[in-house]
Amino acid sequence: MFYRGGIAKLTRRQLIVAAPALLEQGLVSAQTPRPSIQFTRIPQADVSGTEKHDIIEGTVAGTRDGQRIVLYAKNGSWWLQPLLEAPFTRILPSSKWRNATHLGSDYAALLVDAGYRPDRNIKTLPEVGGLVAAVSVAKGAASSPSPMLQFSGYEWRVRTAGSNRGGRANPYSADNAWTDASGALHLRIKKKGEQFECAEIALTRSLGYGTYSFSVRDVSRLAPSLTFEMFTWDYSGTDQNNREMDVSIRGQSPASIDRVRFILQPYQLPSNFYEFNLPPGAYLHSFRWEAGQIEFVTSSAGNRTRTIAQHSFTLGVPAPGLESARMALYLGANGQPAEAEVIVDRFEYIP
Repeated sequence: MFYRGGIAKLTRRQLIVAAPALLEQGLVSAQTPRPSIQFTRIPQADVSGTEKHDIIEGTVAGTRDGQRIVLYAKNGSWWLQPLLEAPFTRILPSSKWRNATHLGSDYAALLVDAGYRPDRNIKTLPEVGGLVAAVSVAKGAASSPSPMLQFSGYEWRVRTAGSNRGGRANPYSADNAWTDASGALHLRIKKKGEQFECAEIALTRSLGYGTYSFSVRDVSRLAPSLTFEMFTWDYSGTDQNNREMDVSIRGQSPASIDRVRFILQPYQLPSNFYEFNLPPGAYLHSFRWEAGQIEFVTSSAGNRTRTIAQHSFTLGVPAPGLESARMALYLGANGQPAEAEVIVDRFEYIP
């Protein structure tokens, strides 16, 4: 079975049986590969004490079943991220991990075993050992990994990473989101080469309970394969359906009528969406989010008292976390792709 110059080709079972003898001859190492953490997206450095947050991402290697990621951001000392009530970041089957974090000067990721209980605030990071399998630290980036856009007095992060929102793998481009001289927001889908690139922006801070309003110009020419959404999303809120609440507008055939849905996730429950037809025109779409209730309203942009549709949800309404308001224009799973542009005159938030 053994050769003086090395190891003969062994089956996995033979190698396990032969391991003690191989160790004795110094032909294999007693060490197994150590677990490791890599950052693939590092938020910008910011210790101003603002409530801004961003997305942090990475990969892991050498993990065991049941292990999770614990995140910290440094602002003087290390603060647990993203939330005290949501201290763990799950590792995907692809070995990737992703979550939201408040900003800091530095960022840390810990790979921990089941049973580890992180502290909310610590002066120094724990060392590897016991329930801590790996620790990785990164300095905050000099600038945000995403392009930024100012609209309606708020800072928005422009999406450049692909997504499968709507059941289709869509690419995104920063060129497809901008504001004009009047301050109106433009989101478009544009063909580039052989693919159609979409648009999405997200607030860089959480607003919590309150009224979110979007004043949108006529979108009655949206192709049947396109969707425009105004929604909230929270990477840290997996236990609360990512705190997602949507006003979803889909193009229909004939193109003069849009189909609108008010949605409280998960949308698969019939009680979690309300659907109606929307004739051509400019509209104000809003939702009032309170403890145990969310009320959606679509009214005429020129006359807020002229209500087109209204509906309330009272079951499964999430509590605030690290959600952000977002707007996206993207291709759905069915139908032919097409170019399009949506103009939003104003976003407004009232506590």
